Amino acid sequence: MTENDNIKNALHILTAIGLPRAQQNDRSALCLLALLNLTPQKTWMQAENPLVGITPMMEFSRKYYGKAYAPNTRETFRRQTIHQFVQAGIASYNPDKSDRPVNSPKAVYQILPETLSLLKTYGTKEWVSSLNIYLATRKTLAQRYAKARVQSLVPVQIKSDQENYISPGEHSLLIKAIVEDFAPYFVPGGVLVYVGDTGAKWGYFDKCLLSKLGLKVDSHGKMPDVVLYCPERNWLLLVEAVTSHGPVDGKRHEELSHLFTGVSAGLVYVTAFPSRTIMTRYLPEIAWETEVWIADAPSHLIHFNGERFLGPYRETAAEC
Repeated sequence: MTENDNIKNALHILTAIGLPRAQQNDRSALCLLALLNLTPQKTWMQAENPLVGITPMMEFSRKYYGKAYAPNTRETFRRQTIHQFVQAGIASYNPDKSDRPVNSPKAVYQILPETLSLLKTYGTKEWVSSLNIYLATRKTLAQRYAKARVQSLVPVQIKSDQENYISPGEHSLLIKAIVEDFAPYFVPGGVLVYVGDTGAKWGYFDKCLLSKLGLKVDSHGKMPDVVLYCPERNWLLLVEAVTSHGPVDGKRHEELSHLFTGVSAGLVYVTAFPSRTIMTRYLPEIAWETEVWIADAPSHLIHFNGERFLGPYRETAAEC
């Protein structure tokens, strides 16, 4: 076995036993090899189960696999690999002394017996059947993470009879408020065209409606967070949700104007903030001839100059 072979095989194992994508990397593969004391000269049948701390794992990686990590990456090893190994039930934490203080420099980890038995079969004809038995008795960490993520998704009422779910987080909660509070109040009878999602770019998208309005969507274009259509006035509202960055400033106004070139509807640019406190951070950046909506004062709009209020800036546009 070569050094690269062992790392490659360890990566294959981590994928096979259901570690999430964030743990499918060289660092995690080397941690697994260290937990098994599997040096390049050994076969998987020779895997062991020593007690190993984080620093010794890093030293193992350097000594046997030529992978040197800086001392300040110790926490990355612990939080981004070993913690998930313990969660996945493939390694135990302080099996020799369960009452050892958290973050003790003497903390150690050990591969669990059932995982060790499985890995000893890697590369043999028993591997596939052993893996199937192993997986049948447990949910993989990737499955558990996926379930937890689904449970924490933010529901957004798209239509009276339809809910969509978007990734959790403060940004998504603001998007939910735009759809469920801003839209009914300021765009009554409006149609939701698009809702972005930080986890999946196209959270909800009525491509047919946008095509009818004259826009051929470029999947590479940076869409606003929410797009609403007001049939009564033939307006298209482009709404940006801002929790940490990205109001409709001059640059973004130009980007959106270019992206929606050719649309038959009048364009209205709106920046939404969760609170006035956050809005004040961005006041100097907000473009003129745009609107601002604040979720904690949902019945109000702030208009930035121009002769219209909540309307597109076209000579033919209807007055609000």
